[in-house]
Amino acid sequence: MIKHILFILSFTYGLTSVAQDEVLEMEVTWEDLTDVYFTEEYNEMIGTYQFIPDFGPSVEALNGETIIITGYAIPIDVASNSYALSANPYATCFFCGIGGAETVMDLRLEDEDERFKTDDIITVKGRLRLNAQNMMELNYVLEEAEVLKD
Repeated sequence: MIKHILFILSFTYGLTSVAQDEVLEMEVTWEDLTDVYFTEEYNEMIGTYQFIPDFGPSVEALNGETIIITGYAIPIDVASNSYALSANPYATCFFCGIGGAETVMDLRLEDEDERFKTDDIITVKGRLRLNAQNMMELNYVLEEAEVLKD
């Protein structure tokens, strides 16, 4: 009898865990990431001003969550499998001065063999990490990222 109860409890807990995991995986749009404001601060170490992000509550709620997002691939260093994902094509992306810092994110790809050309439209799933401290990274970092195939 106890074995049956334990089986039922473990089965029920397993279903609950799966349901919770599914809730945590959400599709996000670039507009969802616009709840961020920037303040300009002087950085003595690099001798220039930089913009420090202040993430709003709706973006803060996404920190650490598994998200799905679609954007344009921007190769940073193909040899080291370093890419950014942008809301806009390369000609109008953040690096060209047209979009804001909230329109681009670092991709930390799980599959080191993934390769993209500039402006390939891809959909990726990964864990979003907000970055306000390390200026060597973008403000949005998608860790454990995997490309979703059609």
